Amino acid sequence: MRKWTGPTLLAAAVTAPLLAVAPSADAAPAKYTHSAASQQFRAAGVSWTSSKNCSDWNRKGCTSFTNINRATVAGAIAFKKASRCTVVITGGTEVGHSTRGTYTHRSGYKVDMSVRTSCLDTYITKHYKKAGTRGDGARLYKSPNGNVYAREKHHWDITYYNGKV
Repeated sequence: MRKWTGPTLLAAAVTAPLLAVAPSADAAPAKYTHSAASQQFRAAGVSWTSSKNCSDWNRKGCTSFTNINRATVAGAIAFKKASRCTVVITGGTEVGHSTRGTYTHRSGYKVDMSVRTSCLDTYITKHYKKAGTRGDGARLYKSPNGNVYAREKHHWDITYYNGKV
């Protein structure tokens, strides 16, 4: 039997309370303001557009990042880096998207990306596994880290569960 010498037990006693305050899996995701998310996207070379040239999250046709999850921003940036595609976001947290379920645009989990070039289609279909078809007919692909890419008629509707590709 090993005899206790002191520091090991003391270290455990000091660090144990830190484990109790670690965020749980049920903790609310960290959010960005529109301005903070815009700064992150701009620094990474991710651009965005809106049909009404606005960012008001209460106005349909705007593209807003108000209350977007930090993991969603990180995921979109990681996707741009991995794919080396031009990424243009056409939808964020603004009204006008489906509100069914937990993982919605409004709750900060989703962004829409433009398909102006074939780069996104090529990268997603070659690097991610087919994951069936959504109820509206959108083809689904799942990244190795569990994020879901849905090919809608005019864009990719992407759900980021984490900040990875």
